[in-house]
This record gives sequence, C-alpha cells and structure tokens, in this order.
Amino acid sequence: MKELEAAVGRARLAGLESAVTARLERMAHEGLVERIWAGEPAVWGGTAESPELADRLGWLGLPDSMGRMAPELVDFAEGQRGQARHVVLCGMGGSSLAPEVFWRTFGPQAGFPSFTMLDSTAPAAVRAAAPDPSDSLFVVSSKSGTTLETMSFHHYFWELTGRSGSRFVAITDPQGALERLAVDQHFLGVFSGHPEVGGRFSALSVFGLVPAALVGIDVATIVERACSMAEKCRAAPAENPGARLGAILGEAALAGRDKLTLVLSPSLGPFGLWAEQLIAESTGKMGKGILPVVVDRVFDADAYGSDRVFVAITHAGEEAASVDGLAALVSRGHPVVHLTLAADEDLGAEFFRWEFATAVACALIDVNPFDQPNVAESKADTKAVLEGDEEIGEPDPPSALEALLAGVRRGHYLAIMLYSAPNRVTDERLRSVRERLERGLGVATTVGYGPRFLHSTGQLHKGGPPTGNFVQVFDRPAEDLDVPGMPYTFGRLLGAQAEGDFRALQRRRRPVVRIGDLELLEHAVG
Repeated sequence: MKELEAAVGRARLAGLESAVTARLERMAHEGLVERIWAGEPAVWGGTAESPELADRLGWLGLPDSMGRMAPELVDFAEGQRGQARHVVLCGMGGSSLAPEVFWRTFGPQAGFPSFTMLDSTAPAAVRAAAPDPSDSLFVVSSKSGTTLETMSFHHYFWELTGRSGSRFVAITDPQGALERLAVDQHFLGVFSGHPEVGGRFSALSVFGLVPAALVGIDVATIVERACSMAEKCRAAPAENPGARLGAILGEAALAGRDKLTLVLSPSLGPFGLWAEQLIAESTGKMGKGILPVVVDRVFDADAYGSDRVFVAITHAGEEAASVDGLAALVSRGHPVVHLTLAADEDLGAEFFRWEFATAVACALIDVNPFDQPNVAESKADTKAVLEGDEEIGEPDPPSALEALLAGVRRGHYLAIMLYSAPNRVTDERLRSVRERLERGLGVATTVGYGPRFLHSTGQLHKGGPPTGNFVQVFDRPAEDLDVPGMPYTFGRLLGAQAEGDFRALQRRRRPVVRIGDLELLEHAVG
C-alpha cells in the first residue's frame, strides 16, 4: 500500500472523492488508458486526419527511445567538457523550459559549464546572457527552425562570436530551416527532434536532454526513472499515477475548480515553470481550461475560493506540513494532492506523470491537448506591428488600472504580464504584490514574463474561459540592442510583442490595461 501511495500520491479530495472514483471506474470500463497508449485520436474527439493530434503522440515512447540515445548524449557532453565555461540556450516556449528546470534543480556540476536560459527579447536579458561569448557554447533550439525570437538570438550571437560555427549546437526537427542553417554554418553539432512530439511534451526528448547533458546532469538515470513511470502509467486507472492525477484535475475543472494551485517546496520551485506551460497551453482552448497558479506556500487557507484544487510537490523526507497551510486547506474542504520525489533524478518521471495526466484531463474536458490555436494571434499582431512600423501604445491612466481591479469578481483570475528582463528583485516584488492581490480580491493571480508566457499561458488567456483580467507592465528599455541583419532591434521586437498581445486580448474583449511600471500596481494594492 505504501508503494502504491508513493506512486499515485496522497490525496484528500473532499467533495470530489466520489466523482473521481466514478471517473476512474468509467475510464477502466472504457479502456481509456489502453486507447491513449494505442494512439487513438478519438480519445480527444478527433480522427487520424485531425491536425496536431494523431501525429503528436510520439511523447509516449520517448522514455524508451531516449534511453537508447542517452549514451550518445553523454559522450557528446564529455567531448565538450572543458571547451566552454558557459552554455547559453537560445529558445522559446515549452521545448526550452525543461533544461531550465534541470539546471535550477540540480545546480552546477563539477567540471561542467554553467547554464543560462535565454527566452527573453528584452535587450538587457540578451546582453547579459553571454558575458564572454568566446567562452560560451550557444544551443539554438527550435522545433520549426523559424521561431522569431530564437533566430533573432542566433543572429546576435553569430555576429558576436565572429561567425564561429564551432560555438553553436542546433536542436531542431529534421530537414528544416535550422538544420540547413547549421550545416551551412558548420555548427559543432545538430540534434534532430521527433516531429511527432509537440514542444510542451518534449521535456524527455533531445530538446530537454541535450542541454542537460552539456551541463553534466545524469540524463541516463533521469530517462531510466522516466521509463519506470511510463510503465506505471500503463496500469489500470486507479493504480496509474498519471491517470489518477488526470482524473482529479479533469473532475475538479468540471466541478468549477479550474484553478490548479501548485504548491512547490523551495527545492522544487523551478518545476512550476514547466508545469505551467504544459497545463495552460494544453487545456486552455474552446472556452475551457485549467489555470495553473504556481506558489511556494499557502499563506491563508481562508483566502481561497471554491474554484481551487491544490497539488503540493515535495522531496521525500519533507513533511507535507513543510509546505505551509496544507492541513488548513484540507480542514476547510479544499481538494489537496501531495506528490513526492525520492530524488532530483525523479524529475524525468515527474515530467512523464504530468504529461500523461494532462492528456487524460484534456480527454475529460473534451479538448485537444496538442494544438495551440490561439497562439498565432499574438504572433500575427506582432508581425503586423514590426512590418508596419507602427507605434507601441502608451500606458493607460491610473484610473484604468483602478477600474480593472474593481471589476474583478470571485471565480475570475488576474494575470500580471511583464515585458522586461527577468530578475530576482522584480520576482520578490511580484510575490508581495500577488499575495496582497489574492488577499484583497479573493482571486487567483498569475505572473508571466513576456514573451515567454505567450508560448504557454498566453494560449489560455485568449482561448480559455473568459474569466481573466490582465495587467500588462511594459517598461520601455533604457538601452536598445540591434538584431544583426534584421530591420528591427530587440527593444522594438519586445514592444511589438507587448502590443500584439494587448491587441489580441482587446479583440477578444478581455479586460486589459497597460502600465509603464510595476510601482503603479504596488501602489494600487497598498
């Protein structure tokens, strides 16, 4: 029983218990798990011809195939050991977040380079990513090979290194534009992704594991643990870690508890970055969706509404009480799930559990987990701003922010969207603001740095339930940075992305205001 509990997690589901039990029984009767493993598109209401459905199920086999490839990745990383002091990952979206989780969880490994994840077009972030380009290895990561942000990073660092292909590695789907570029520019290496694996389901592919191997992380063990979890996810639903979690998330959403609050102990905080994009972009469409809200503690059980379901994730040995407030949540009737990891190397297993759970939850709420129909909106608007040489809109008056906050209702959520370089000082300010907003408004709040969130929660913002309220913080860069060979600068690109997102939200009649400094929001909440 203890082994089973460790696999599927401990749960106190309050009013959801009977619904989840019935759902697991129904899933067993309908053979849902077997149908997912068989790659049956009808699980999500589709057919073999449905775009981004039948051809997006390759993630199920990644633990096995990457287990065979792991020695090659380790050999490549060992061959580069001592050749560079820094690895800079130039990426964007779900395919680039897993390496950040690995790095921030495991930390520096003796004898291996440090790691920087660059997925911000803010000039300050680009400039700071590689203080010494001559001693850095640049990993250009893009499934399509045409991602605007990623290729802009490549243009910049290509010139900065004196066009030295030996300082570049490409990770991309085969026979695409980036693969051809890498061959033409004599990159140090090219790693081919799996075309049948979408970006946010690619943590256990070369997109996640090549950067991890380059900084000395034990990818062989990570994949081995993922294989074990994949095998467990073939079990009957009630004993299946992924299916059980998916049933809880799906039934919670159907019952109106569509704000998934991930309570992560400090040792696992980085996992929230990855889980956020997986859940929001997979579920947030057709007016439906599960909003992930990532926090490091529960501050007041009485402040949370009936739209919440809580999942706490800790390392083994950390008592549930170490994540403040869980017991209080249970006593007040909130559904709470507690998952534990035996070691950092279990991250691969946890990635797979959540991927499987997300696929199951999407089946329950009847959406396709593998497409992102609304992401293109902001991209199109960004392109129009860049090509039309249009001006970026000015900040709204303080009264507009006050009116937006006054209009937030229970069951809604408030998203704070920053278009600036990520940094710890801003993170701390945001943590304080979020807590005051949640106490004062009684709603879930989320935070995202642009353009990163456009490729994750941005899908849910536009395609999910119309319950979002949005505060865009756009601080015009004090110093700009050219994108070599392009008719725009990084500052111009960042502004166009902010403007494109703003227009897409307005077009969908989402309440949104733009402010020029976080201080205005801090003042508004007292």
